[in-house]
Amino acid sequence: MHIEPGIVTGAKLVLSYATGIAAGGVALKLAVETVREQGIVSFAARTLATTGLVFIFFEIMPHFPVGVSEVHFILGSTLFLLFGAAPAAFGLAFGLLFQGIFFEPPDLPQYGMNVTTLLVPLFAIQAIAARIIPRSTAYVDLRYRQALALSTTYQAGVIAWVAFWALYGSGFAMSNLASIATFAASYALVIVIEPLADLGVLALAKSLRGVTASGFVTPRLHNAA
Repeated sequence: MHIEPGIVTGAKLVLSYATGIAAGGVALKLAVETVREQGIVSFAARTLATTGLVFIFFEIMPHFPVGVSEVHFILGSTLFLLFGAAPAAFGLAFGLLFQGIFFEPPDLPQYGMNVTTLLVPLFAIQAIAARIIPRSTAYVDLRYRQALALSTTYQAGVIAWVAFWALYGSGFAMSNLASIATFAASYALVIVIEPLADLGVLALAKSLRGVTASGFVTPRLHNAA
């Protein structure tokens, strides 16, 4: 979902820095709460795990330039269900940063808008999860419709932010609108795949309930709230 270089330029980049800082502030608040409740070692271990996974998702797994951005398997809802909101947020931010530094330096000016595009939908699925998943339900016991709701929320958020940045940077020309529509249609296909990935990972986690290291996954994975 990297916004292509050149779509947002000049003074317009200031807004991306502002939204990126705001998203980072929310992530930091969640991190403080997580450390207070579960300890810094658990938070650090989960952040390291998500950073490594995100780097693999972005750099090794298939990804294709389509329209104004790229289609990636981000697996944001999977990261949230396994590791929790704060480690997932920091992992997404660090993974994206490391990819830019080591492999895609031209993407670094777009970092603010790209990190916003990744993190704000993650915060949305945290809010949705609190509403649709009963406190008596561990994440490993989710049903398909619940996984679908989380994944759809995340992917729709990514599409909406990509569209916003493209319109903000390049306006409403027909060519730009066509590029946005092409990206949205292609990226929507991810919604079909990611809930199945969520359920597969959760089923594996459920089977490993007795051997999952304490502190290396979110407590909600195996336990009710």
